[in-house]
Parts: sequence; structure tokens; C-alpha cells
Amino acid sequence: MRKVHSSDTTPELLFRKALWREGLRYKICPVDLPGKPDLALPSKRLAIFVDGDYWHGNQWRLRRLPALEVQFRETKSKAYWLRKIRRNMARDCSVTAALLSDGWTVLRFWESQIKTDLQGCVKLTLDTIQRGADFNPWSLAAAKSSADFFAGIGLMRMGLEKEGWTVPFESDIDEKKYAMHTHHFGASYGNYVLEDVHNLSPDKVPSVSLATASFPCNDLSLAGSRKGLRGKQSSAFWGFVRILEAMETRRPPLVLLENVAGFLTSHEGKDLTDALLSLNRLNYKIDVFILDAVHFVPQSRKRLFVIGTQTDGTPSKTVSKEAEESALRPKALIHFIYHHPEIDWNIRNLPSPPQRTLVLQDILEDLSDDAEAWWGPERAEYLLNQMSPHHRETAERMIRGKDWTYGTIFRRIRNQQSMAELRTDGIAGCLRTPRGGSGRQILFKAGKGNYYARLLTPRECARLMGADKYKIGAPVNQALFGLGDAVCVPVIEWIAKYYLNPVVNERLRGRGLCLNP
Repeated sequence: MRKVHSSDTTPELLFRKALWREGLRYKICPVDLPGKPDLALPSKRLAIFVDGDYWHGNQWRLRRLPALEVQFRETKSKAYWLRKIRRNMARDCSVTAALLSDGWTVLRFWESQIKTDLQGCVKLTLDTIQRGADFNPWSLAAAKSSADFFAGIGLMRMGLEKEGWTVPFESDIDEKKYAMHTHHFGASYGNYVLEDVHNLSPDKVPSVSLATASFPCNDLSLAGSRKGLRGKQSSAFWGFVRILEAMETRRPPLVLLENVAGFLTSHEGKDLTDALLSLNRLNYKIDVFILDAVHFVPQSRKRLFVIGTQTDGTPSKTVSKEAEESALRPKALIHFIYHHPEIDWNIRNLPSPPQRTLVLQDILEDLSDDAEAWWGPERAEYLLNQMSPHHRETAERMIRGKDWTYGTIFRRIRNQQSMAELRTDGIAGCLRTPRGGSGRQILFKAGKGNYYARLLTPRECARLMGADKYKIGAPVNQALFGLGDAVCVPVIEWIAKYYLNPVVNERLRGRGLCLNP
């Protein structure tokens, strides 16, 4: 490592000499500018960086690996290098954002770009100097800021913030969710607009790097009306699209949609097709995957995610070879991708999601057997009697066990009769949005000849959403509704770490970045 230079590297020297031959004169590593650019032309307010592929998080991509972690899988000091390189990536963003906000134009090149296309890098530099840099939407990406539509109680914010993003704008229509958000974050934390997305003025939305939309699933869910994007609730998606369209040149370079997996099959795929084509028309290439919260927390919660990435050129209308069946892209999703060539795709290679370590018992509150939350014997017995013979036998085995074991129960209507369905694999079912107490998940504890039943508490539900520290100050049903209608925090954190941050890191290079053309 002693042979590694932080300055005067071979690519830097090649680039400097090439610019010098073109008659350019520059300052080298000026200490008075953020990040000490490798080259600076103060009269042109142009800062240039030549970034090492290894040190700034590009080598794994050049090697066609799915993630930075894979690059260091055989390295004993893996954690050290991951921290160091990700810290460099974050610093590149903050330095670039600082220069841009101060009126500088920024050019960042990978050292591999200099080595393989020196003349192209020189030409881009000369063109930027001679004609000035046009505003590029990717200039907004360096700030790593997000506008969160359908923000609810703020769990999208929590996930993004864990990976270095800021959320200067949030919007929702639900006053009770806003009250929960205010109780946790404080009334002055960012800008939360309480308004229907169809009436929201685009002028209220700041210029940001990312727009997120976890829009209502009521009309897309298998348990809902299946009216699709024409339904009263899920049609809010078109209000979101309206705002993106009206933002024009301020349109965020990245878009993230989240909804139920049923979005894939709603109206035989027509709803998803219409949604993706609407983003194509706004110059976004599309990626799509399904990620289950069960990889992070003991809750079965599959959600479909769409990421739109602004293009620099004309649509390609090709499907990347990265579109292969995997844990994130099951067979049905791959079938959808390949049978919709009219959509402009941008499928990325992604790592496999992690292996969960928690089980249901790990997130339960420590309540004594005589706590008021536990149901009385008659109510518990009535629940037991609602089970089918198969589920009843499972419950009886648990009761006969020498140790306490746990399961969760949902009541469902089967053949016009309320049935209690027991799950005992250490995973809770998907949290719902109960109104008036319906749809709430029941905890079943059994062993040593006894059994108990109670509803899951708001704190337990927060833990199932990866939000153990969330400050809950709302009535029980209100809290459960807000949590059940939110995103799982570690899922969003994973997407930010393995998708959003790498894309921003890549798109800062090889183009003129300028906020004030």
C-alpha cells in the first residue's frame, strides 16, 4: 500500500499533459476548494477530479460484480475496506454538491476513463470550457436528497437517512399519519405538506435527487378491490406523475416506487405496464424487482419496487442480460420483463438479499403471563375452536411441548365462516392496516400444558417494520394503521446501499455537472 499515491497518479499526469498540450493552464490541488480538486480553472469556475476506481467504488463494477462486498469476500479486513471506500463515495457526493452550490462546474473522471479514452476526456473538458456546461439533471444527484410522496409516518425517511440521504420534502393526505410523524420527528423536521397529491402544486416540491412514491395499494392488492390504477385510492399514482411532468428540468434524476406484489398482475399486468410507460415518457429507464422484508425482519412482506433512472440519450428499447431469474426477480417478473419490449428497461445486476437472523420470539415484548394484554380463558378458547383440524392439531402439539413456543394467527373468512389460521415458522404474517380492530394479528403462546393469546402490540409491530426506536404516541389502532401502511426500514436501507448510492456514484463521472448554466 506504500506504493499507492493519492496524487500525481499516472492517469492524472497523462490528463494534465494532454490538457497542457491544448494550451490549458490550471491549478493543481487548490487547498481553498472543497475536496482539493486534482485540477481547477478558477477563471472558468471549473473543478476536475480524476478518481481511482479502487478507492472510489468503481472496481467492483468494472469486474461485473453485483456489489462492493463481493470484491472483498476473501479479504480478512473486509469491514475496514467497505467502510473506507463507502466513506470516500459519500465524500465525493458532499464535495461535488458543495462545489455545485457555490457556482462551480464539476467534471469527475474515473482513472479507467482516462486510460481507455484520454482524448474523449480531454474533448469533454475543452467543450465544457468553450461552450460552458448545460444544466444536467444528474447534477442534482450529488446532494442525495429525496422528496417523499405518500410519506405516511416517515419510515421511508428513516431507511434513506441510514444511508446518507436527506429528505427535505414529504407529503401525505392523512392527518393521523402526519400526527405520528410529528410525534417522532418533531414539527420542524423538514417540510411536510399535508395535501392530496392531485392538488399538490409542483412549485412546493424542491429540486431533489430522488422522488419516492409508496402510493396506496388498496386497488392493486389481491385482498383489495382490484380496480387497479383507475381505482379511487391507487389512482393517486397519476397525481405523482403529474407533478414529475410539471417539474420539467427540475425533474429528479431518480424515482423509486413501492407497492404490493399484486401490482405485477393487476389487470393482467396492464396497470404496471401503463405505469412504467408513463415513466418512460418522462425520460426514465426502468428497473423492477421484488424484495421481501422477511430477509431482514421476521415478517413476510413482499413488495414490488420500481426504480426509474433518467437517461442521457435516446431510449434503447433493449432488455439487459442482467434480467435473469433470481431471488429478487422471480420467474413471473422475468416473464413480464421479456414480454414487454415496448418498455425502455435498465436492469441492474444486484446482490442476493441477506439471511435474516431474527425470529418472531426475538421481537416480542416481555409481558408476564398475567399481564392485561393476554386474553381471558374464554376468548382464548373461542380462538382455538375457530381453527381447522389441521391448525388445531398444530396448536395442540405446541400446548403439549416442554417449552414455550410462539405463532401468529390471522382470522380469515373461509366458506362464509371466520377461521383462525396459525403460523408457526417463526415469521409473522404481513402487517395490515386495521380499522376498528379488524385485520390485527394475534400472538399465540403455548407450552407446558397451557396456552395464551393476545394481539401484537404497536411496539412489536414497529420492530417487525425495522423501526424499534420509533416513538409511538398514538392510540393503538391508529399506530397499527400507520405502521401497517408503511415501508420496512431495513428494506429501504438495503435499496439505498446497493442500488441508489452506486448509481449516484457512477453518474457523477464522465459528464459536466452544473446547477447554474
